[in-house]
Amino acid sequence: ACTATASVTVTVFSNPAISITPSTPAICSGNSVSLTASSTNPGTNYTWSPGTGLSSTSGATVTASPAATQLYTVNGTYGNGCTGSNSVTVTVNNNPTLTVTPNSPLICPGSSVSLTASSTTAGTNFTWSPGTGLSSTSGATVTANPASTQTYTINGTDGNGCTGST
Repeated sequence: ACTATASVTVTVFSNPAISITPSTPAICSGNSVSLTASSTNPGTNYTWSPGTGLSSTSGATVTASPAATQLYTVNGTYGNGCTGSNSVTVTVNNNPTLTVTPNSPLICPGSSVSLTASSTTAGTNFTWSPGTGLSSTSGATVTANPASTQTYTINGTDGNGCTGST
């Protein structure tokens, strides 16, 4: 009897382990962040979902500009269909809304008025400009004693680095 033998090698690819940087992104409303996926397997192809607020749904690096906090998932495919995935939440922080009281003060020449800025975000730091006729250019409350009618701009920056102005 005649016999024959053959051998076959079955290659097992590993599923790619996907990581995303930054791992805990946070942006201010209206801004964007670059998200980069990487894998333990070189040559991995990436797809992102959902496409809401993304510059692209494919590629290792995308720009995320969501209007509100959004969870994104990236799937990586390598070799003969081996897959891995990871997710990241892009937190969107609201910009502070500023108000000043009183909002349209009237004073006589040589008089002064106390102006107080407030914000929808606790811990907001305020800067005032121009400094003409002001007791200070920083802080929530300043005293205004301008020689003539003056418009002041107040900028507020919160703990997240988000800004607002009035």
